Amino acid sequence: MTTELVIRNMVRSEVDGLVDWAAHEGWNPGLHDAELFWRTDPDAFVAADLGGELVGAGAITAYGGGFGFMGFFIVRPEFRGRGLGNTLWHARRERLLGRLDLGASIGMDGVFAMQDYYARGGFVFSHRDIRFRAEIPNGPPSSGDGVGKVVPLVEVPLDELLAYDRTCFPAPRPVFLQGWISQPDALALGYLRGGQLSGYGVVRRCGEGCKVGPLFADDTPAAMTLYAQLSRFAAGGPLFLDVPENNPAALDLVRQHPMTEVFGCARMYLGPPPDLAHERVFGVTTFELG
Repeated sequence: MTTELVIRNMVRSEVDGLVDWAAHEGWNPGLHDAELFWRTDPDAFVAADLGGELVGAGAITAYGGGFGFMGFFIVRPEFRGRGLGNTLWHARRERLLGRLDLGASIGMDGVFAMQDYYARGGFVFSHRDIRFRAEIPNGPPSSGDGVGKVVPLVEVPLDELLAYDRTCFPAPRPVFLQGWISQPDALALGYLRGGQLSGYGVVRRCGEGCKVGPLFADDTPAAMTLYAQLSRFAAGGPLFLDVPENNPAALDLVRQHPMTEVFGCARMYLGPPPDLAHERVFGVTTFELG
């Protein structure tokens, strides 16, 4: 049996296995993440084979040539501690750089224990993204803020949604968003003020409970209204929200609800950090694709 690690692109069926690995790691992926992530960028999924056996994998999603995101980095437990992950990680980084324009930035959400390792690979810490868990009781949703209007996101013109999303995400992502907001077992809502989109959010069912992501809003009242409506989708079970610590208003939202911190990642960038409306980001979309 060869001891050489072979780096290659994954096929669609292998991505289902990668999502299963993520579930066993406790990352709690969504029920339809594999298909949605594959549609976004089928060239993003990279495998590591040892002796013809799949031992590790990860995603290197390219949003056009201007921004990339590294996620889903997993080496099977029985193959850890042998340097295989190091080879795979560097191969993924170089492959993603080759898919992007010169000078483009790459983001990632890395577990805290690996933060120093990623720093040696050129990534610079930006802030923490913290996962909170809430137990949502059964019952009617709370009322809105009396100013804005919550509507199904499909009623918002796509161009308007894409323009709003671009203020909160480093690159246009039309393919991803069109699939994300229309996926099964999910609810996508927009928040309108004066007929203009002032926030939106998506909640989807996961292996355990539901997860909100993204949650983008102009201000706390809009975010609170969206969160209240989205949370009812998880009534009777747990709800998870990944909150960026560089938005104090997002942390205030958490403090106003009975939530418990359960997990976290370090948001890091290789290259210039993107210029975003951080005050609008109350919940990140995913730890896997950004």
